[in-house]
Amino acid sequence: MNSIRLWLVIISLFFVNLTNAQSYTGFLTDNYKGVHGIISNPASIADSRYKLDINLVGISAFFANDYLGVKLKDAFDDYSKVFDEAETFPSSNNSLSWNVDLLGPSIMFNINKKSSLAFSTRARGFFNITDIDGSLIEREGGFDENEDFSITEGVISGTFNFWAEIGATYARVLLDKEQHFIKGGLTLKYLQSAGHAYVYTEGIGINYDANTRLVETSGELLFANTSTSDVGGNFDINNGNGFGADIGFVYEWRPEHSKYTKLDSKGNSVINRGKNKYKLKFGLSLTDLGKINNSVGRETLYNLNTTQDIDNFDGSDLEDGLEENFDVASTNPSQNSILPTALHTNVDWSFNSNLYLNLNVDMPFTSKNTANANRILSQVSVTPRYESALLSVYSPFSIVQYAGFQWGAGIRFGPFYVGSGSIMSVLIGQTSKSVDLYAGTKIPIYQNKLKDKDGDGIEDKSDACPEVPGPIENQGCPWPDSDGDGIYDKDDNCPQVAGPEENQGCPWPDTDGDGILDKDDDCPEIAGLEKFNGCPDTDNDGIMDKNDRCPLNPGKIENKGCPDTDGDSLVDLDDECPNVAGPVSNRGCPEVTQEVQKQLNDYAKTILFDTGKATIKPESVSTMVDIIQILKEYPSAKFTVEGHTDSVGSSSSNQRLSEARANSVRDFLINEGITPNRLSAIGFGEEKPIASNATRIGRKQNRRVEINLIK
Repeated sequence: MNSIRLWLVIISLFFVNLTNAQSYTGFLTDNYKGVHGIISNPASIADSRYKLDINLVGISAFFANDYLGVKLKDAFDDYSKVFDEAETFPSSNNSLSWNVDLLGPSIMFNINKKSSLAFSTRARGFFNITDIDGSLIEREGGFDENEDFSITEGVISGTFNFWAEIGATYARVLLDKEQHFIKGGLTLKYLQSAGHAYVYTEGIGINYDANTRLVETSGELLFANTSTSDVGGNFDINNGNGFGADIGFVYEWRPEHSKYTKLDSKGNSVINRGKNKYKLKFGLSLTDLGKINNSVGRETLYNLNTTQDIDNFDGSDLEDGLEENFDVASTNPSQNSILPTALHTNVDWSFNSNLYLNLNVDMPFTSKNTANANRILSQVSVTPRYESALLSVYSPFSIVQYAGFQWGAGIRFGPFYVGSGSIMSVLIGQTSKSVDLYAGTKIPIYQNKLKDKDGDGIEDKSDACPEVPGPIENQGCPWPDSDGDGIYDKDDNCPQVAGPEENQGCPWPDTDGDGILDKDDDCPEIAGLEKFNGCPDTDNDGIMDKNDRCPLNPGKIENKGCPDTDGDSLVDLDDECPNVAGPVSNRGCPEVTQEVQKQLNDYAKTILFDTGKATIKPESVSTMVDIIQILKEYPSAKFTVEGHTDSVGSSSSNQRLSEARANSVRDFLINEGITPNRLSAIGFGEEKPIASNATRIGRKQNRRVEINLIK
């Protein structure tokens, strides 16, 4: 029985110390995590809330499994009951997990406003095991040798690695454009192994026959570690080395970016680096890219295909048991240790400057069934937190692979931090499959927070009047307003006299002195009436001058302020005969009728001239007066004065005489007041007789003057 127990113990004890999960759960969501940020995303140290952050020492330890559930709260009453009364959950693929992460002296600092550097020291231990049959672990506590039993295992991969890291991280702001902000970071790590061990099998079987007391084993088992006889020791810092890398990016949405920018005394923009500026932050990183090249250690493949008596099993530990009981199929140098490459996605929502909600997802990128490959557990965490420069409190709620739901709590107070991703679950839960704890201390040097008491956008140390808002042009002091009109003296054209802004701080003038200010006066240069917005009405006809066609003569509104003296519906201004009524079609003048035309010519034919001359005889003056009277009655009408002779004498002399007599009549009429442009004169000589020139009476009729209307 002891030999069988040994066999079961050596396998189960190796597998019970298992795999890795995340470090510092909750604390890594804090914007004041400082140099710890390089653990999950190297980009986080750019635009940090710290000028300088020095971690003195910090440790995080984690255990999780899906096989064993304990009531750790019972430890306060009776520690022995914790494991004695533990509940088991065996399955065909149980997994158990443990890791430790020690962050030694590390430093983070800013090179400039955009770039930051960090140097870190770190020691890490990983135990990984997956897919072990829970019944195998159950039998570690003993079995009845009088009963048969059989165990069949599929693929089992178990890994232990312990190494130290020295890392250098560079992070830089890649984009800072108003509400969009992106930063990136890269960590390069030198790795020094302090020991490794791994087990790998693609299938083993154990069959025990109680009648024969024979144990039949089958399959092959690969085992390697650094504590071989030719190495000469277990843990040695010279067991191997390698290089690793982390890369990450962070995007921040800053919708209120402008309120975090202040001005200095020269008007240059200064960013408030002591404040978080985002409403939403999204981070993405890939960590632990690389491997450790193991320089020592031996990998041995054991052939388990054998049958032997249970009492013949020998060995004090796993390696000794394999050496004593099974044949060696092959021996090779240990395989390289694969780092626990993982993808980390992080979303952080800011409710205000102190309250945040974080969503974090960790996903392994290494296969769980690969020899000597370290692997993290998948985990989804939602963490509400209160955050300030001095104090942060957080309470993560997580779903952890294998372990299930976890509830934790943590706090950072100045230089100290302590917490757990599962403490609340452990204290109030019925059974716990996971427990973790972290703690540490650091020296934080915070970024200066820009103060702007008066809210004028100028930092207080550059503000000559920090208690009263004022423009940068006046060193942060308000401009004076001597006349109290609400317009600063610098913009006031009349700084000593109150006036409206529309007039550049000057009172409105009243240039024409009519009691109406120029701004309201439609005629600011001419005194007028209030009802006409300061414009005059000279003729007092109720129409202001600028709308009055006849501003000096009163008229009706329908005539646009002009009079109509003769009442012919045509205002005097447009009436060519304003004192005589006439139709509009004739521009207000009466029309010359046929009767008037006949009357004119009846008078004209009686005009007498001296014989052979163009001189009008005195007795014809009364006739001329009658003609003038008729012409004045039709002031817009135009007439032609025509001269005619008889045929006595030469035609040329008759032509000259007719022209002279026509002009003589025309000149007489003009001299008596008839407008010259109304009259024209023409002589026809003997060309147009109206009677026979053969008789004396006919010749008398042909010697005549006619006055005809020009149509």
